[in-house]
Amino acid sequence: MRFRHPDGSTVHLSYCTNVHPAETLDGVLAQLRDHCEPVRRRLGRDRLGIGLWLARDAARTLTTDPASLRTLRAELDRRGLEVVTLNGFPYEGFGADEVKYRVYRPDWTRPERLAHTTDLARLLAALLPEDVTEGSVSTLPLAWRTSFDAGAAALARTALTTLAGRLDALEDLTGRSIRIGIEPEPGCTVETVADAVTALAAVPSPRIGVCLDTCHLATSFEDPRTALDALAAAGIPVPKAQLSAALHAERPHRPEVRAALAEFAEPRFLHQTRTRTAAGLRGTDDLPEALGSAERPDRPGLPDATPWRAHFHVPLHAPPAPPLASTLPFLQDALALLVGGPHPRTHHLEVETYTWQALPADRRPRTRARLAEGIAAELTLARELLTDLGLKELP
Repeated sequence: MRFRHPDGSTVHLSYCTNVHPAETLDGVLAQLRDHCEPVRRRLGRDRLGIGLWLARDAARTLTTDPASLRTLRAELDRRGLEVVTLNGFPYEGFGADEVKYRVYRPDWTRPERLAHTTDLARLLAALLPEDVTEGSVSTLPLAWRTSFDAGAAALARTALTTLAGRLDALEDLTGRSIRIGIEPEPGCTVETVADAVTALAAVPSPRIGVCLDTCHLATSFEDPRTALDALAAAGIPVPKAQLSAALHAERPHRPEVRAALAEFAEPRFLHQTRTRTAAGLRGTDDLPEALGSAERPDRPGLPDATPWRAHFHVPLHAPPAPPLASTLPFLQDALALLVGGPHPRTHHLEVETYTWQALPADRRPRTRARLAEGIAAELTLARELLTDLGLKELP
């Protein structure tokens, strides 16, 4: 979906296809047919943007076989879909029964990560619509925080510098500008925007910036204005932003709140949980750790005198029932700062609720049609937020 900003530029809105994980090209083509096109039809649009997730095997096929790339481009056109952004965070296995810490491997110290992201940039340059010259790829925030020493930081810095040079060459060759956004996430080496500013100071390239995920930002209790001001002051671009909402518990000490939170504890994804205390931000790697165990004094859990937020992408249009809530108001504030001013801070927005099948059992869509209905409802809400900010939807 495209929107005209009051300054005359185009803002793109898409939804991320990592909610329909597919490891192979055949899986991606089926995904377009079974999920993406039905969402477009539900929205009544002739054209729908998707933030395509290409796993390692699918990307390799497309990179090594030009006929496969032509097939994908033709399928996108035939089904009324367009791609201006790729999600390059998960490398493979995002549809596994247990993802957890695996999603951070390989990290930016490994040559595989550089090679994969380079492939994604080249593929995106070939997939961009004819009238679009700028694309974005989001990627992981360097690494999970453990075992990331000065040597690892140097390896990551070298890899990103090499990538920036390759992106310069790619634009010279194709006329398409592809930018990379590292995505701060709780628990990672780059957990906050301040961490990103520090990390990217060593890679001063306009090709490398930050992908702002509003769920991650909210989970870390970051102020969106402070975050965006820090990026502007450092001259760091925002190639894309992901519109997502975190799980919010205002009174986590109450038994009924803890019981409701426990329903969101599931085995597939990490749900990093944070709270603000007088001593600063405290957190756990996952929701069960935050809840602790009454029978285990050695597992007291997270302090519960102040609100908790958990890294669980809840559907934008359907916040959990009380006593829980979502951080949708936070998303609205961030979106106003991103695109509500005289000029957009980013031109690529992506709804990224990948946790539909990880929701409590009574909230999961049971059919493809119900999932398409939910995704369309999220995009409809995002569309309304954008038009309320003065953007005009384009055909």
